[in-house]
Amino acid sequence: MVVDCHTHLWNAEDWSEEMVREASIARGAPVQIEISEEEHWEAMRPVDRAIVFGFHSRHLGLVVPNDRIRAYVEKYPEKLIGFACLDPHEPDYLEEMEKVFQQDGFAGLKLAPIYQNFHPMDERMQPVYAFCEKHGIPVLVHQGTTFPRRAPLKYALPIQLEDVALQYPDLKMVIAHMGHPWVEDAVVLIRKQPNVYADISALYYRPWQYYNALMLAQEYGTGHKLLLGSDYPFTTPADTIAALRNVNHITGNSGLPRIKEELIEGLIERDVLKCLGIG
Repeated sequence: MVVDCHTHLWNAEDWSEEMVREASIARGAPVQIEISEEEHWEAMRPVDRAIVFGFHSRHLGLVVPNDRIRAYVEKYPEKLIGFACLDPHEPDYLEEMEKVFQQDGFAGLKLAPIYQNFHPMDERMQPVYAFCEKHGIPVLVHQGTTFPRRAPLKYALPIQLEDVALQYPDLKMVIAHMGHPWVEDAVVLIRKQPNVYADISALYYRPWQYYNALMLAQEYGTGHKLLLGSDYPFTTPADTIAALRNVNHITGNSGLPRIKEELIEGLIERDVLKCLGIG
């Protein structure tokens, strides 16, 4: 089963002027800020299942309502899986947590401390982690750099999730984007924490970093802890899979070691839902 564990759906109205202005830093070109459901659905053709996120960042001004994601997922329940987003700066975030998981049927949680301006071990997040651990709800966390000037890098270090993993050992977590550029930290963390994984989303267009990230995972024996993700609309699952299968082109005749085919194909075919405990 091929699963894209990292996709977005948003409208232009969800973006603040600040986010729109600075988003082009991500890839040196304007970001697609208007995505129709039809465009998202078409992009997901190459995969069997796809996880799609809500997003709540009051700090920077990117708010994609969980209800909109729920309505979209309900149209295609055989393929789409909804992950809600909670922002501890919102006064009703704990009530929202009860609603999205106990009433609306969301399967997981998306967090983005660097966008949302909180430390991963913020005391406000403890009841959220405890709830997710108790109910078997996986958490995908954007731990890695990003483009907005006011997004604090100090909250983005993947190693900070070790404290969460130690306090909530049965909580399944995914480090988005392999925690780039702190890939080494992400790789050693997923090796030592059994319920922590990393996805490879939005990495392939930095080919040298991408090759080295996968080589680190290969050398540390953590290839089985990597999950397929695209970060649509920044990339597509089709392009992500193609680039993964072409990752060794960078070695040329250099004599550099190659990423093994079994790591590449295993990553593409990995049953992400089983890894994350999603029924």
